[in-house]
Amino acid sequence: MKNKVIALLPARAGSKRLINKNILPIANKPLIAWTIEAALDVELFDDVIVSTDSDDIKNVALDFGASVPFKRPSPLSSDTATTDDVLMHAIKVLNLKSTDIIVLLQPTSPLRESKDIKEALLKLNDSNVQGVVSVCECEHSPLWSNILPESMLMGEFIRSDISSKRSQDLPCFYRLNGAIYAYRVSYLEKHNGRVYSNDIKAHIMPTSRSIDVDNLTDFHFAEFLLKRKIEKSI
Repeated sequence: MKNKVIALLPARAGSKRLINKNILPIANKPLIAWTIEAALDVELFDDVIVSTDSDDIKNVALDFGASVPFKRPSPLSSDTATTDDVLMHAIKVLNLKSTDIIVLLQPTSPLRESKDIKEALLKLNDSNVQGVVSVCECEHSPLWSNILPESMLMGEFIRSDISSKRSQDLPCFYRLNGAIYAYRVSYLEKHNGRVYSNDIKAHIMPTSRSIDVDNLTDFHFAEFLLKRKIEKSI
């Protein structure tokens, strides 16, 4: 029996900053539909599965071609439940083998494309790689950032060896963009979730496809970029 490659989209109903954000219409489609369609376009997944506690989200997911083979339990849909909890629950319920691969695709990354997912999966062809996680270049160097003391004084805000440098002379930093987490099931079972180690490889995505819709500002910006993308394809 061949190993399975499963796409998992976590989508609970109880989003606080943007109510029902996973099914909010954005550029004429529900938010989650953009990720479902990108996953289906990859044509490497045995199944594209949505983990949800919501019948409304389930119906939208089914309409756009995803599977919803189980209902996520209430404890895993609370504000305190972690994405790793949801991931490990899916592995157990789906009875995945240690040799299978599961790819977490958060619906809040609607600009992620099928080619991003394919390229990440290709990196897992290396048997020494246990997982691939997407990153993008930081918009602003963290070397220009710091915490502030209660006094609000900035004497130690920027290191002296950094303050005299131009931004283009600073090293390039990368951040997690939340778009793709591809793992071998054996690695997740060993660590009971996602762990960053030298067994995990980064997959760099452009900042323009790395928008994570967390609030209304993100939503409007993502919609602007999606509409512009649609116009260019016409």
